[in-house]
Amino acid sequence: MKNSVILLSGGLDSATVLAMARQQGFACYALSVDYGQRHHAELAAAHRVAQALGAVEHRVINIDLTAFGGSALTDSKIAVPEKMGSGIPLTYVPARNTIMLSLALAWAEVLKAQDIFFGVNAVDYSGYPDCRPEYVDSYERMANLATQAAVEGHPLTLHAPLLHLSKAEIIQQGIKLGVDFSITVSCYQADEQGRACGVCDSCRLRRTGFELAGVKDSTRYRNT
Repeated sequence: MKNSVILLSGGLDSATVLAMARQQGFACYALSVDYGQRHHAELAAAHRVAQALGAVEHRVINIDLTAFGGSALTDSKIAVPEKMGSGIPLTYVPARNTIMLSLALAWAEVLKAQDIFFGVNAVDYSGYPDCRPEYVDSYERMANLATQAAVEGHPLTLHAPLLHLSKAEIIQQGIKLGVDFSITVSCYQADEQGRACGVCDSCRLRRTGFELAGVKDSTRYRNT
């Protein structure tokens, strides 16, 4: 089996990506990042998902992005928006995907893995600049310029299998692959028990996805 590194947040999308990588025959090494996020319960969810979907190993790396703030997810003084707005929302975390992919890239070199999977989506998403196809392509090119493995003839492939899928399609794929979405956490302001607020952008996208997929929403909400 070929080794792969999977960025695993504990949410619906990354759980589906882990299941996809496993189906393709990869030995999956799951990587989560504790960056001081408001929705810390997602890390417990990532542990559950990694166990349920057979990850070879699950590691959590600590990077304190609250030192910079600049996002509703890393600065307690900025409220998580509960209404749709225009432009890039306050939940965008500066350079988050670049930081996380760089950590995954470092571990991939150590594991001699030539494949990294992550769950970015450019269809039903919040408009983050680091979720676009051109970003994925550019990061892969950079990784193959910057690593010993690539220079020595072992190039990296950056897999973003959800990039062009709707949230409903992602849910349908996950169901086919046996993902238990009830153990995932997507909410930007989930409580310590992992219960969702039901009103943030991530909750709205998730709830609508279940409705359009024709699948019962197993999310635990605080008000139910």
